[in-house]
Amino acid sequence: MKKFKIRKGDNVRVIAGAQKGNEGKVIKIVSGSNRVIVEGINLVKKHTKPNAQSPQGGIVEKEASIDISNISIVTSDGKTSRIGYRIEDDKKNRYSKKSNEII
Repeated sequence: MKKFKIRKGDNVRVIAGAQKGNEGKVIKIVSGSNRVIVEGINLVKKHTKPNAQSPQGGIVEKEASIDISNISIVTSDGKTSRIGYRIEDDKKNRYSKKSNEII
């Protein structure tokens, strides 16, 4: 299993592709394929058959995964940044390389 610098719950901005400039929260990381699912980004329509949960069936919009290289973390001041690691008080912390703040 690979270790990524972006984690579930982080606020990110898409920096490449059709959804460039949009922001959202990371819902899930798909580690096997270096992809993430971001809330409200890369929506696709999925046709569903009638079943117990949805007796009507129909078309459902859901988020599809995007490559992890196409997103960047957003700091508290609203700018994108790369992430580094720093050990302080015997604890490993992630920090923004641009603003030097702990994430």
